[in-house]
Amino acid sequence: MTAKPAHPRSSWVISSLLAINLVLTTGCSGRTTSARYAAANVGSSCYAKALPTAGEGGLAWGSTLSIARQKSLNNCIRYAGRSGGTPTTCKVVLSECRN
Repeated sequence: MTAKPAHPRSSWVISSLLAINLVLTTGCSGRTTSARYAAANVGSSCYAKALPTAGEGGLAWGSTLSIARQKSLNNCIRYAGRSGGTPTTCKVVLSECRN
């Protein structure tokens, strides 16, 4: 006995969807991922991370260490407030510049 598919068109639909997925995937595979973050890397050589005692913190890039620290502190206050944390307890825990 040979098994008959429950839906004769289902194999055709699945094959078509797989082919479309393959075409879309191969079209995107040639792109470089570094272009996505190029704006942050152009003039920003320093970064800082600030964390509150509760809630979400903030990471920021800046052209100088003081700018990166201030931006990360502002982001920490914003994100901690949104996540139900404690924005008044934000502190910069990491800051450095790349060479």
